Amino acid sequence: MEQRWQLHGSPAAPGRRGGASEEAASVGKPRGHGTWQSQLGGNPCVPIKQLTSPPLHSRAMGRETLALGWAVAATLMLQALAMAEHSPGTPHSKASVFADLSAHELKAVRSFLWSRKELRLQSSRALTITKNSVFLIETLLPKKQQVLKFLDNHQRRPIREARVVVFFGAQEHPNVTEFAVGPLPQPQYMRELPPRPGHRASWTSRPISSVEYSLLNHALQEATKPLHQFFLATTGFSFHNCHLQCLTFTDVAPRGLASGERRSWFILQRYVEGYFLHPTGLELLLDHSSTNTQDWTVEQVWYNGKFYRSPEELARKYKKGEVDVVVLEDPLPKGKGAENMKDPPLFSSYKPRGDFSSPITGHGPRLVQPQGPGYKLQGNTVLYGGWSFSFRLRSSGLQVLNVQFGGERIAYEVSVQEAVALYGGHTPAGSQTKYIDVGWGLGTVTHELAPGIDCPNTATFLDALHYYDTDDPIHYPRALCVFEMPMQVPLRRHFNSNFSGGFNFYAGLQGQVLVLRTTSTVYNYDYIWDFIFYPNGVMETKVHATGYVHATFYTPEGLRYGTRLHTHLIGNIHTHLMHYRVDLDVAGTKNSFQTLRMKLENITNPWSRTHHLVQPTLEQTRYLRERQAAFHFRHTLPKYLLFTSPKKNAWGHQRSYRLQIHSMADQVLPPSLQEERAVTWARYPLAVTKYRESELYSSSIYNQNDPWDPPVVFEEFLRNNEYIEDEDLVAWVTVGFLHIPHSEDIPNTATPGNSVGFLLRPFNFFPEDPSLASRDTVIVWPRDDGPNYVERWIPEEEESCLMPAPFSYNGTYRPV
Repeated sequence: MEQRWQLHGSPAAPGRRGGASEEAASVGKPRGHGTWQSQLGGNPCVPIKQLTSPPLHSRAMGRETLALGWAVAATLMLQALAMAEHSPGTPHSKASVFADLSAHELKAVRSFLWSRKELRLQSSRALTITKNSVFLIETLLPKKQQVLKFLDNHQRRPIREARVVVFFGAQEHPNVTEFAVGPLPQPQYMRELPPRPGHRASWTSRPISSVEYSLLNHALQEATKPLHQFFLATTGFSFHNCHLQCLTFTDVAPRGLASGERRSWFILQRYVEGYFLHPTGLELLLDHSSTNTQDWTVEQVWYNGKFYRSPEELARKYKKGEVDVVVLEDPLPKGKGAENMKDPPLFSSYKPRGDFSSPITGHGPRLVQPQGPGYKLQGNTVLYGGWSFSFRLRSSGLQVLNVQFGGERIAYEVSVQEAVALYGGHTPAGSQTKYIDVGWGLGTVTHELAPGIDCPNTATFLDALHYYDTDDPIHYPRALCVFEMPMQVPLRRHFNSNFSGGFNFYAGLQGQVLVLRTTSTVYNYDYIWDFIFYPNGVMETKVHATGYVHATFYTPEGLRYGTRLHTHLIGNIHTHLMHYRVDLDVAGTKNSFQTLRMKLENITNPWSRTHHLVQPTLEQTRYLRERQAAFHFRHTLPKYLLFTSPKKNAWGHQRSYRLQIHSMADQVLPPSLQEERAVTWARYPLAVTKYRESELYSSSIYNQNDPWDPPVVFEEFLRNNEYIEDEDLVAWVTVGFLHIPHSEDIPNTATPGNSVGFLLRPFNFFPEDPSLASRDTVIVWPRDDGPNYVERWIPEEEESCLMPAPFSYNGTYRPV
């Protein structure tokens, strides 16, 4: 068995950077992947119906299995048979090629794996590291060319497979191995998925499971027993017999200083509401690299600016009065936050306090849809005006696929690849923190969205199934939402003045957009991920950052690395960076990349030759190789980034889409830093590469815990410096911002000003603005006698509750 599973590869870890003591909270919850169920919002004037759609696939699951040692030829034969029984279908049924796995499929894969006795699988909940267990099951998408032949050329449906990650800890040389399991819905084979050439994910690079967190929690409790009285005296909280006043922890990463290590710094905190903002001043370095938990040891202790070799040394020096002690005030009001509503809330609490000069006591405005939504949701596909697209959640985040406008594909994929937060600090944990969030299950921590807060009440809410660090699919209600909303500005408008106090006409088009939204709550931070679709063929991606800041204990020296936010609290300086993959197919898969910029020319004025004329001209630059199209942060990025088709529009211009980036990102880590290898994509606001099936992801779930020798190094995508003229191109986009915490980040960072993203805008792609197809246009013509004539193509709404006032427009401007 040990010889069989030496291939190295592994999945994502529980999205959690901390845990309460066993008396305060359970440790970890399973995450994973799956399918969609919908809950439709509607007109708030009438009762909202909660509708649940059936799973996308619900055929009976087979339990038949084959010997793992079957020859490759047998596997290929099964794949061919699977393709033969899936004939092309309707456009909606075709989109299911992108769909996440249904509950039936997830369970079928799990049953198939457990039937393979040679795997010697145990429950993921077994309290040991030395076990073989399934960590992740999610959809494994077919190759792009297979999908396009199916979608566009009516060829056979690609076989449906699952990606599976197994932790093999019950052997002399533990490893993590990835498999493809298929065909679905009745799996009959499995094959190993090879890693990238020259890269093997180490056992220590695997994500931390909820079981490992339980074991870590126990190890910390045991290691800190000598500090019990110290904790009670300095914090009023403890790990032992604590009831309502327990300690908890935050662990940071990377875990060590070199590849192969698994040594984590832990910040001890008081377990109260918003415990992220309640550090105790004590941090521990624990080595947990061994599969035998008895070998786990505390290597160092930091308290209030000084290092100690062990908890025992700190306890001895404390008894001798040799420790510079900081006694923390009681964070809880006398009523402990429950009995007495008049008690002041914790500074880390969401409970209201203070007053506005003009109090707001009523509910704010709400969206209504008296005529229902303007979009259609068919399984994992959305139809809206000229748009159609499919979507799925994978372990790295939300993917939008097969994006079409007016029946033409614009992008095959636009997807979240990674989110990182790179910190500085005076404490060892603060200076060590470089969070790479796919390693914490970025795409699996998609917790419930609140109607009327996270999404409008009119939204359609979609549930998700995740199979992540669990033994069963886990249902996540309202994990995504789809909704229309006003842009708050018109899409376009014009007032045509007659320059005599009146007008020739007024014309305007309401600004309406469709939004696909989900969130990722990665421990303290919440990311709000939006994909926005405009009626003029523009698509936008946007991410907002909110949630609690990552904070450490205040010391005077810490002010070099952040801002004092409370008595014992430093909000640490950090940079957020998000990476996206944009596989553009602009009027086909053969595209080129070019930029346009303004260049001033100084010429003789043709109608007054004694004068000079300075005016802007267009300067076009074509990029033929990948290295040329990899733009470093240290250089100015051109403003017009165009992906062009050899096809031309009606006016002789190449049909193109423009990438427009809105970001405040900059390069943070020097390339000479070894751990920067995990995030080499962060060198570039934009890099353009030729499509390769071996270059689908810029990061992995292993990069966090082994950044020194990660299995995916984005920089290697550029080494072959391929030709990119008239090729299938992929744009890799980095956006982000520097966050210097400030007192207004208490209790949470607010969303205004903390959003970044990019737009895909048609540039000579259409002969004219495609939003002319919208029937929301209103034109007003003046009349000398009687009211002005209002021309519209959609009748005004009939009277209903919350109906807006009847439309009127005067258009005059006169002296008074």
